[in-house]
Amino acid sequence: MKIVMLGAPGAGKGTQAKKIAEKYQIPHISTGDIFRANIKAGTELGSKAKTYMDKGLLVPDELVVDLVVDRVNQDDCSKGYVLDGFPRTIPQAEALDEALATLGQKMDYAINIEVKDEDIISRMSGRRACVDCGATYHIVNIPPKKEGICDNCGGELILRDDDKPETVKKRLGVYHDQTQPLIEYYTNKKILVEVDGTIGIDKIFSKIVKVLGE
Repeated sequence: MKIVMLGAPGAGKGTQAKKIAEKYQIPHISTGDIFRANIKAGTELGSKAKTYMDKGLLVPDELVVDLVVDRVNQDDCSKGYVLDGFPRTIPQAEALDEALATLGQKMDYAINIEVKDEDIISRMSGRRACVDCGATYHIVNIPPKKEGICDNCGGELILRDDDKPETVKKRLGVYHDQTQPLIEYYTNKKILVEVDGTIGIDKIFSKIVKVLGE
């Protein structure tokens, strides 16, 4: 069961990816984790990626695909995996499909968590993070017991720059330009599954499980 998670920043695809991975006992794979693991292990691919990252440059698509394919070839992916945060563009998706085809593999599902822009802006601008322990809250959905104070350590809760409305709007603009075309790409492949991302975490997951099977 090979799955790609799609959705705008803040749509909740990471949360659902983790739940899918846990239920079906398959790895949850994000490109960030792959980069960190390869850099820590000092692999050739990791060293190449690090040279770009150290300069503040984007890692080229070809190298990212190589890293992803290397990861999905590992033993723990024999039953499948959930890709989270990759591919982000049509060229990346095409390169991934070509690389998988050489291994006799293909993606089975592309799950799109659909949330309107205004809901995402509201959702993300309500997030608060602890400056000390990193715990996250939401002023409406997961409020701290005491406003502005972390339940865990008593640290100050702040609105991160990434979650400010103006930043979220920019990130959504990039998403619509680069990543949203993947919806049509996977629709044409007949593997797209659309799920309403506003109905609550458990209900979203129930709908996904109905598609994937028990």
